[in-house]
Amino acid sequence: MNIILMGPPGAGKGTQAKKLVEKYGLVQISTGDLFRAAIKEQNKFGVIANYFIQYGYLVPDDFTNEMVYDYLKEHLPEYKNGFILDGFPRTVVQARELESWCKELGFNIDFVVNLDIPSEVLVKRLSGRRTCKNCGTTFHVEFNPPKVEGVCDVCGGELYQRADESEEAVKVRLDTYEKQTRPLIDYYKMKGQLSIVNGNQSMADVFHDLEAVLEDK
Repeated sequence: MNIILMGPPGAGKGTQAKKLVEKYGLVQISTGDLFRAAIKEQNKFGVIANYFIQYGYLVPDDFTNEMVYDYLKEHLPEYKNGFILDGFPRTVVQARELESWCKELGFNIDFVVNLDIPSEVLVKRLSGRRTCKNCGTTFHVEFNPPKVEGVCDVCGGELYQRADESEEAVKVRLDTYEKQTRPLIDYYKMKGQLSIVNGNQSMADVFHDLEAVLEDK
């Protein structure tokens, strides 16, 4: 099965996607990870993405579409059990482009799930995140603090706050989400494809509700 996992920044898409990968043998395709890899490589997608991401804005559709399309075209034959799109599409333009790829590359989207959560909870979640510079493990100053402040429990690397997770950038990201991504929820709702899961509960309860959606078909 192929899944679009939607939700605002900080809703827990990445965490839930990893749990779905473990249970169903799916592959997680995270546009955030693709962009960060591109930024590290400083290729054409990385240079453009870095400019927008550091200020909390979405990368323009054309560049996002091209990057995700190239990735899917190269790797789709490997994903026998299916995949989870985490962070794509984020606009109606991207959704329509994805529909054209389904016909061209020969796959279907079986589920569109949105993790719903209040914006005030998201600001608290995101601005408290800390990420390891070395291995990428994430912590939270309140909900999941490291054993030693500023030091990764896994590898001992230095923890830092990503530029797009400062409180100011988070508010811009959420405002951008409301303006550009909310219409996508209405788009899938009108097509009868959208399932909504309450993201403002424990990780275990969110996953339980996700399972119910996926196994109801």
